[in-house]
Amino acid sequence: MRGIIQRLNIDAYIVLLVAMVVLASRLPARGVGATIAGICADIGIVLLFFMHGARLSRLALIDGLRNWKLHAAVGAMTYILFPILGVAVRSLPFIDPSLATGILFLTLLPSTVQSSIAFTAIARGNVAGAVCSASFSNLAGIFITPLLAAALITGKHGGFSTDAVTTIALQLLLPFLLGHFLRPWIGDWIARQKKMLSFVDRGSILLVVYTAFSAAVVAGLWSKVSLADLLLIAFLSGLLLAVVLSFSHFLGLWLGLNREDRIVLQFCGSKKSLATGVPMAGVLFATSQVGAIILPLMFFHQIQLMVCAILARRYANQQDSAVAAQAG
Repeated sequence: MRGIIQRLNIDAYIVLLVAMVVLASRLPARGVGATIAGICADIGIVLLFFMHGARLSRLALIDGLRNWKLHAAVGAMTYILFPILGVAVRSLPFIDPSLATGILFLTLLPSTVQSSIAFTAIARGNVAGAVCSASFSNLAGIFITPLLAAALITGKHGGFSTDAVTTIALQLLLPFLLGHFLRPWIGDWIARQKKMLSFVDRGSILLVVYTAFSAAVVAGLWSKVSLADLLLIAFLSGLLLAVVLSFSHFLGLWLGLNREDRIVLQFCGSKKSLATGVPMAGVLFATSQVGAIILPLMFFHQIQLMVCAILARRYANQQDSAVAAQAG
């Protein structure tokens, strides 16, 4: 089974996420169980953002300010181009409103950190630049994503309430800032606890997904979302990614960025963070709506991993060929 997953270039974590959706569909949490699961999910989210704050290197952020053109371009891709595309998709008349809101929501999220850096490294790009851009994007997202959601998502489209900005400040921003404040004392210890970090990081998201889909299933999610809807989400996710990857390529050339920085722009500017998006959706939207909201994000996350893995290997092969040609 593992060999099949690797050959198909499917992230094993996506398999676990799908398993949570199946489990919630067959055995949704109800009553007291749903309350307990919700409390555990909230605790996991707080701990997750506390550790994100403790892991963020202040020195990397300061050093990254030097390459302001690259980081500004990544920010423009993440928080200007993507939201414009999201608003355009939401306006399409043939998409279910809750799924359209989910697509819009994913376009408001920050970039990923781990995969952006990993793909940049594989492609022989500017890894230090990717670390800074991805860190900037995630830090900015804690502030920008709720504000964009407040401005672009209204009650009739997704049930978003501006009161959720206060909740996000308490449940996401405050733990993040506290973790970063304590970094001089706990940062080294946190960095050594990779297994624990991975467990909390992924485990909290799996719990949020199970809780969200349980509430959505109880509210009748699968009677509202058809196979055609899921295929449409997959198609639109692929189309969004293709547009952004193409735009980032030409933007990098227009700005005169070197090859290494153009790779950073492509990989950091085209990603959307599942790790940030799922907890934020759990805070910003009513529990019964979160399942439908994060469906597009789960599709987009897997598609971006598959496409960018192929693209990174292609860039690496091109670089290796160029080096070999020069040596010959």
